[in-house]
Amino acid sequence: MARRGETIELAVLGLLHEGPMHGYELRKRLNLMLGWGRLLSYGSLYPALKKMLRGNLIEEVAAPAGPVSRRQRIVYQVTDKGTEEFSRLMSEVGPAAWEDDNFDIRFRFFSSTDMEIRLRVLEGRRSRLQERLDRVQRELAMTQKEVDRYAAELQRHGVESVEREVRWLSDLINAERGAQGHSVAKPIPPTQTPTSPSTSQ
Repeated sequence: MARRGETIELAVLGLLHEGPMHGYELRKRLNLMLGWGRLLSYGSLYPALKKMLRGNLIEEVAAPAGPVSRRQRIVYQVTDKGTEEFSRLMSEVGPAAWEDDNFDIRFRFFSSTDMEIRLRVLEGRRSRLQERLDRVQRELAMTQKEVDRYAAELQRHGVESVEREVRWLSDLINAERGAQGHSVAKPIPPTQTPTSPSTSQ
């Protein structure tokens, strides 16, 4: 399972790959990506930024002062080393890539990966969810007579949520494979026979 610090690092590198940002903007964008259940505090963000600064993955630059404040604001931007690290992290394919804590971040930056990597991550995520779905459905069948209706409804809600994500992943996988097949099966234009000088006049 990916550690939270690694997830934050990947997200920060991905966002800064799109352009420099100051700490407030980074935190706002990260919280939109992570979702309400995993809100990121400044107490978690700034230690991660300091670690990335020490590792030369990002750097601080002074932004021009705004019209309201005369103080220069510090913005963060990714370094060449940080760009290489982001590419490396996005090309990794393994269980950590499709775990709950990491998959959403990987998916957000899918445009930075090639199709083969996207397919492997999507298929890994679908397999993991299918295993979870099978287990929960077995538990639901075993405990349905032992729990009250509210507990049963909560279990059923969990099953339906996973089923929806499995269908969504299947649609994405089919779309990726369709695009892959389309690019492979692109027709080759016929070779034109040169026109002889006598017929071209």
